[in-house]
Amino acid sequence: MAEIVLVHGIDQQQKSADKLESAWLPALAGGIRGAGFADVADRIWRNAGKPGSIDARMAFYGNLFLAPGQQGDEPGAFTSSEAQFAQILAVEWLKHVAERATKPKTQEIGEHELAYVNRQMGMEQGAGSIVRSAIGGLSRVSWFAPFGMGFAERFVNRSLAQVTRYLTSDTIRSAALESVFKLIGPETQVLIGHSLGSVIAYEAAHLMKQPLPLLLTLGSPLGLQTIVYQRLRPQPPGFPPVAQRWVNIADRDDFIAAEPNLEGLFNAGIPAGASFEGGYTVDNGAEPHNSDFYLGKSRVGAEIGKVFSKVCGTVNDC
Repeated sequence: MAEIVLVHGIDQQQKSADKLESAWLPALAGGIRGAGFADVADRIWRNAGKPGSIDARMAFYGNLFLAPGQQGDEPGAFTSSEAQFAQILAVEWLKHVAERATKPKTQEIGEHELAYVNRQMGMEQGAGSIVRSAIGGLSRVSWFAPFGMGFAERFVNRSLAQVTRYLTSDTIRSAALESVFKLIGPETQVLIGHSLGSVIAYEAAHLMKQPLPLLLTLGSPLGLQTIVYQRLRPQPPGFPPVAQRWVNIADRDDFIAAEPNLEGLFNAGIPAGASFEGGYTVDNGAEPHNSDFYLGKSRVGAEIGKVFSKVCGTVNDC
């Protein structure tokens, strides 16, 4: 069981828990060190495995999206119901580009591609056709396409499929949540979820029995009211009752993230003494959805550092 449980996001199916930990932990330690908690950072990364270290582990579920016997890691064709879900999600992402992009050129691309997709919807095209058009539009957005349009289309397609299938398949949902609960125990102090992993972390927090000092969600689509919010469990969505503090963090140009200020959507049932905070609080530069960039921010590190400073009381207690 781990003191910090990490939940990765979309498009990690070819990796493993160990591989992701090797990237996340130094990034996390860097953010904690930058926030002024060098002792906590060392206990997570430099002194990992030594007496007094903090055990941080990755809940890995990416393999759930690899179909046995299927060549490569492409998700395959959407079913009719999946295509309808993916259509709504893809159009919402395009809206985020058109409405929120800080770079005028990116916003212009978003507006153009959204208008094209909307025209197709007005012509009563099938959901599958609209999804393909939306995927093509998203792939033209610069941060979706750092290695060219061909790679971008495959990334967008896999991302849409994974979010869609988590929220529509009880089998995948249960297995993903099980990967988290394999690592949660009485010693768990922090639960961190990035991207789709933030949805899984949120739902896991609702199923926990022991108090959770910190729930940290990064680049999260939890507030996407048209599609994600309506399918969260339990319904209606609210504040996880065991969480003592929930912090949601997003980059304005992270178009996978929905409205980052989640307080208006999830303030039901906040326990006495618990706190809730969220907003556009970091700038991840050219890769706004990058998990390492989120984790390396002192804004994130400060939250974790404060938790373990309270746990230890003083450095000598650790």
